[in-house]
Amino acid sequence: MPAPATLGVFARRKRKGEKLVVLTAYDLTSARIAAAAEVDAILVGDSLGMVVLGHETTLPVTLDDMVRHTAAVTRARPGLPVIADLPFGSFHVDAPRTVEAALRLVKEGGATAVKLEGGRKREAVIRA
Repeated sequence: MPAPATLGVFARRKRKGEKLVVLTAYDLTSARIAAAAEVDAILVGDSLGMVVLGHETTLPVTLDDMVRHTAAVTRARPGLPVIADLPFGSFHVDAPRTVEAALRLVKEGGATAVKLEGGRKREAVIRA
């Protein structure tokens, strides 16, 4: 298996126009399968609300849900970057609370990186 990709490796590959392979996993077993497939990173997506928890949308997914599932993925010890989604509502607040939510995913969940949606309108929160 190749060495785990780092943010520097991601940036270098992007500049070269190379593709990254990222799979979504929600638990220890799916993380181990993703790691065995030699992906570049694993995403713990808020889509777990529909795929795992049976909700109609991602809206009911809580930060606690994301922390719990991110921790399960990182316990698989795949040696890969783990990217965790900030669930809807956790970043539609002020920058300090968004940073606090992101830190929970890193500290409690073991995420390597945190992803949020919203494009340029979220730039101030991302910079925080």
